Amino acid sequence: MASKKLLDMLNGAIAGELQVAVQYMWQHVEWKGVKHFSVKDEFEKIGVEEMKHAEAIAERLFYLGGTPTTKPEPITVGTSLRDMLTTDMKAEEKTISMYKEIIALATREGDLTTAHLFTEILEDEEQHHDTFQSLLEEV
Repeated sequence: MASKKLLDMLNGAIAGELQVAVQYMWQHVEWKGVKHFSVKDEFEKIGVEEMKHAEAIAERLFYLGGTPTTKPEPITVGTSLRDMLTTDMKAEEKTISMYKEIIALATREGDLTTAHLFTEILEDEEQHHDTFQSLLEEV
């Protein structure tokens, strides 16, 4: 049985994934200008990946007896491409840190399935961070 702390952390992860899924999709829709064409598809692709993460985490949380949240963390779209990429990179850094904590806690609790799920998602999050960092270097 998962601890309340782990269930709460999973709900925090869902709220963060919902946040960035909407945030990145809106950035895909709202950003304009010449540089838009080089990043709009990345925003969309990563936004879809984040929604899939939210779904997988929600399924795991529900299996463990929790109720998945429907409320995202605050969404920040940004007003310039630099703002967007900086905000997104910070969101990914927060997520990477949180997921390492979830992996450690799940492992201590003997929940290897949750630890494995978050290890896989962590790899995606690190790639997202790298993408945003690389794009930011070009802005």
